[in-house]
Amino acid sequence: MPDVPELRQSKDERLLRVYHREGDLEAREQLVLRFMPLARQLASRYRHSGEPLEDLVQVACVGLLKAVDRYDPERGSGFTRYAVPTMLGELKRHFRDKGWALRVPRATQELTLKVSEALGSLPSKLGRSPRPRDVAEAIGVPVEGVLEAMEAATAYETTSLDAPRAGTEDEDWTHGDALGDEEPGYELVELGETLRGTLDALPARERLILRLRFEEDMTQAEIASCVGVSQMHVSRLLRRSLDRLSAVGAAA
Repeated sequence: MPDVPELRQSKDERLLRVYHREGDLEAREQLVLRFMPLARQLASRYRHSGEPLEDLVQVACVGLLKAVDRYDPERGSGFTRYAVPTMLGELKRHFRDKGWALRVPRATQELTLKVSEALGSLPSKLGRSPRPRDVAEAIGVPVEGVLEAMEAATAYETTSLDAPRAGTEDEDWTHGDALGDEEPGYELVELGETLRGTLDALPARERLILRLRFEEDMTQAEIASCVGVSQMHVSRLLRRSLDRLSAVGAAA
């Protein structure tokens, strides 16, 4: 017997009534199996989103189950009309609440989904890969909005800093290795250069202590051992020297 849409819809409605009136789980299972291809079709609209298609199909199936359970056969005007927006809503909720690795404004998230859907449907209509302008015309937004959404899509999934860097043979070379470390030596060099012009106003021993502390980054205990005085005396000399330098700097 040919698959006539009217007959198919009639059978769907009958299964829905059996499930909701009698709690027949077999009828529910048959409905889910019958609408699985539709769930996959809706999920495939977002195959360019970066999420695995099978994961999206599972999300769409969750929406399908909700539609089957919530649909009222006595008041409904067709299960498909009810199921499609329910499954799409579940997919969009998944992207909005669970998918993004970084915080992105909701308006940008929704625009990104529209762009992803257009990227999935336009190739069959255009016979080629769509350009940003094609996508902009299809969803009714400026080209700049499409480009912003495509850039925002890169925030959907992040890479661990411990992951190996692409294009390198050394598996121990990670993304984290490319980040710079804080280098306290730069600050010490800058401070040394700042002090250099006014050090002549100090006695030789105090100049030595300042250089050892701020250029060589030695501790007060190490300076005391090097200069041959107590650590407490080094502390007093440092404080006095810095006070003198402040006074010279202020007078200049």
